[in-house]
Amino acid sequence: MKTNNIMHFVSFIILLTLVSFTGVEAQNNSKKFVVVLDAGHGGKDPGNLGNGYREKDIALKTVLAIGKELEKNKNIKVVYTRKTDVFVDLFVRGKIANKEKADLFVSVHCDSHTSQAYGAGTFVLGTHRNQTNFEVAKKENSVIFMEEDYEKNYAGFDPNSPESVMSILLSQEEYLDQSIQLASLIQKKFTSKLNRKDRRVKQAGFIVLHQTVMPSVLVELGFLTNKKEGAYLNSKKGQIQMAESIVEAILDYKSRIDNNVSDYVLNDIETDVISDSDTNLDNITFKVQIAASSKALDTKPYNFKGLDVISRHKEGNLYKYFYGNSSDYEATKTLEQEAKSKGYTSSFIVAFKDGKKIALIDALKSIPN
Repeated sequence: MKTNNIMHFVSFIILLTLVSFTGVEAQNNSKKFVVVLDAGHGGKDPGNLGNGYREKDIALKTVLAIGKELEKNKNIKVVYTRKTDVFVDLFVRGKIANKEKADLFVSVHCDSHTSQAYGAGTFVLGTHRNQTNFEVAKKENSVIFMEEDYEKNYAGFDPNSPESVMSILLSQEEYLDQSIQLASLIQKKFTSKLNRKDRRVKQAGFIVLHQTVMPSVLVELGFLTNKKEGAYLNSKKGQIQMAESIVEAILDYKSRIDNNVSDYVLNDIETDVISDSDTNLDNITFKVQIAASSKALDTKPYNFKGLDVISRHKEGNLYKYFYGNSSDYEATKTLEQEAKSKGYTSSFIVAFKDGKKIALIDALKSIPN
């Protein structure tokens, strides 16, 4: 009888343990992949009005279409910065994403130009390669002038000042690789699936991206000022097609993350070139980032198209690979060009101080005038 009681007790403990483990496992698996969708502009801010179309309406309809499809996936939680025609401060949009601890932030817009320019482009936060990228960012950032207390909320940020924009540029360095990966997937869907003109992945100083602490992209669906493209984007067909492409890119990105597959070469993004003189700095070294991968590759020349002096650093789940190691910024720019000539066409320079990675903009501030 006593033996039976002991057996019952042991069985009860085993059952309780299994239930506890099952509960913990279910709790761990219940964490959904959070995507924050941001429809640009809204309310008193119509965005651009090319050909009489309203950017705020097209962005919202496209975002709602994206969200509707993503919500069909039980493992994805969709959060909207706005679901109606309301004005939302840019810094609030970032706060929404940060509060939700989002895995992705996707902001949707439409472009405009004085010419008949056309095509879709996707931006990540970073330095401007040219005046065109700055102008795109300036148009989107100028909405802060419609906000109350913008001087306080943005600490004196001026969208019209390249110097002001430069001050925010590399704040999202931690997520740049993932942002580029998502942006590249979106662009490939636009071009391969919809045959849209590829305006590539670019970097620019969008304040709405600066406010977030997760991989973030800003999508310019196309130009409302282009007669044909504007009509397409204003149509239900155009909005659904663009939305489906973005959805497919997000799902591809999530699949890569889930399966720890993030191999890619940074060859889709335009980067800027900064010219300075007397660029030899104490305690600061420059390297050229050429690739990122989930795999720990041997840093031998045969793995990197013949380039030697390769170093590898692990950041999160990614291994980042760097070419060269110099305290001279001008010399590193030469290495960057060499890497580009080998096929790493969007390699870019990063900075280290006392062995720790720092924002390039902070390193360049140390350069004597």
